[in-house]
Amino acid sequence: MPTFHTPDGTLLAYRVLGDGDPVVCIPGGPADSRYLGDIGGLSAHRRLIVLDLRGTGRSAIPADAASYRCDRLVDDVEALREHLGLPQMDLLAHSAGTNVATQYSARYPQHLSKLVLVGPSTRAVGIEITGEMRRELARLRKDEPWFPAAYTALEALTTGTGGDPEAIAPFFHGRWDTAAQQHHTASRPDNQEAVALFGTEGAFSPKATRAALATCQAPTLLLAGEFDVNSPPESAAEFAGLFPHAALVVQPGAGHYPWLDDGHWFVAAIARFLGR
Repeated sequence: MPTFHTPDGTLLAYRVLGDGDPVVCIPGGPADSRYLGDIGGLSAHRRLIVLDLRGTGRSAIPADAASYRCDRLVDDVEALREHLGLPQMDLLAHSAGTNVATQYSARYPQHLSKLVLVGPSTRAVGIEITGEMRRELARLRKDEPWFPAAYTALEALTTGTGGDPEAIAPFFHGRWDTAAQQHHTASRPDNQEAVALFGTEGAFSPKATRAALATCQAPTLLLAGEFDVNSPPESAAEFAGLFPHAALVVQPGAGHYPWLDDGHWFVAAIARFLGR
């Protein structure tokens, strides 16, 4: 597996899948990037450079735990670009990783060709996702057999009265079948320190990031799943409005991992955008 060193000396790993023009991919979590797979078959269209964030997957644990903070991870992405020798790069990120990609766009717009944000988190730009917004979206699944227990847990979590985070897992998938359940188990972050420190004080500067994105000229695509309670289409639409050249697509019947719900639809939308 190829590796490179970051400016602070941490050895990071990445996977290379497919052929063609490269797309650098940032996972969410922070979790082992293997949960992305080949991103629904996108590797048939582009060469995917899939980064393992520090302390996850095959990448080393850093000497300084404070470097798990989201804004500090931006420099790891820039170090990867330099290592690959790319004057500019297409960048794709998922979930929490979209916070890293968003801040990269704000800090290094000159090195960005195209940007794709899948299941986008809005923490980096300070867009609030309310509990009622999540519950309203969840109620679209009321006819599912797992709905009563999952909704009870979601209601408790979003109102601050308790609730089991594991019980709401079905809401993150368009289909809560065996494949989704296996993927959920495999995609859990195993470095809890990295998760805990990702969003600590100083990780996000929404006002400054918004101002920088307003001048970012890279074409941008935000893709949200129709049923994604983590990254609702409504918040993704507001997020898209912060970029001068952004489009939002909502994948029908999809959750937070849309390439699992309909890989053909997902890949067609991403490949079409990247090929423009």
